[in-house]
Amino acid sequence: MPKIAEIEYTPNPNAVKFVLKESVATGFPKSFPNAQTAEHDELAKGLFAVGNVTSVFMQDKFLTVTKTDDKGWPEMLPLLAAPIRAAVGAGGQGSAPTAARVFSKVEDENDPMLKDIRMVLESGILPALAADGGGLELVGRHEKQVMIRYVGACGSCPASLTGTLVAIEGMLQKEVDPEIVVISV
Repeated sequence: MPKIAEIEYTPNPNAVKFVLKESVATGFPKSFPNAQTAEHDELAKGLFAVGNVTSVFMQDKFLTVTKTDDKGWPEMLPLLAAPIRAAVGAGGQGSAPTAARVFSKVEDENDPMLKDIRMVLESGILPALAADGGGLELVGRHEKQVMIRYVGACGSCPASLTGTLVAIEGMLQKEVDPEIVVISV
């Protein structure tokens, strides 16, 4: 059963990050943009059942819950804690957590530009987004356009489409190619 180590507010006022003592998602992160996608995951299904939950994102030892404006966090947090504490951790009891893999599969794994982009994202951008309860998926690229999808707290955060997107694009232009354009899909 995952124990909650800490609850952190994120820059998105409708998203809270639960830092856990045990991994809930090993390998690929898990993103549930609605209750229908959570059908086969007991923890995500339990969180949506609380009501007013719009998305759930899990990565290694944290999960982020995004809610509607209808209820405040003081009312929601105790309700969300119950399914988290009742959940079985990733791999069951005693399994060692593995490093989270950050990206969804992209068509050409041998693309040198995508390799460079992944390296920049993994070293500088993803740790910062994870600190705020979010992340991104690299969807792919077309010529010098890089397509990303925000997940977790970043998925509905107003800053993700302005400052954060500009910062990501700036880092990729500096480190990979000055003509890169980043598009959020």
